[in-house]
Amino acid sequence: METLKKIQVPTSEQVDATSQAVFNQLNSKLGMVPNLYATIGYSSNALTSFLTFSENAGKGTFNNKEIEAIKLAVSEANNCDYCKAAHTAIGKMNGFSEEDTIKLRSLTSDDAKLKALTTISYEIASKAGHISNNIKEIFFNQGYDEKALIDLVAVVTAVTFTNYVFGLTQVPVDFPIAKQL
Repeated sequence: METLKKIQVPTSEQVDATSQAVFNQLNSKLGMVPNLYATIGYSSNALTSFLTFSENAGKGTFNNKEIEAIKLAVSEANNCDYCKAAHTAIGKMNGFSEEDTIKLRSLTSDDAKLKALTTISYEIASKAGHISNNIKEIFFNQGYDEKALIDLVAVVTAVTFTNYVFGLTQVPVDFPIAKQL
């Protein structure tokens, strides 16, 4: 009987010099290297490409709260415990309450704009982009335009990457666990 290979979170010594430099930057900026980012660091190309893409996805179109709302909805759609925990914590740092984060994940926000944003994000993630015209119309009716739609797909794609990495690796969650819905 074969035993399954368990993916371990690498130490700085187990990754190349490029990933080590990124770990140092993350440690300076965040005070830690999140386990998921460290695991992505097995590939310095993936880590540097992801961080550049993720840090820029949605900027100029969405504010930090909207970006976190998108990430919470997508992480719920992809059932990623790591990203639900991380983005609940980051959402709180951006002004959401615990209750707000739960409403964003369950697509029941009292804010019509955030509800439209989380609903379309969840649908894009769960239906591989094949969403109904009705969902798109609700999004556009909240004042978003074609640029926002493309920027939304960028944010959905960035968080989907981390959702998938966690799904494949199941590394330990190093953020407070998000409440189950």
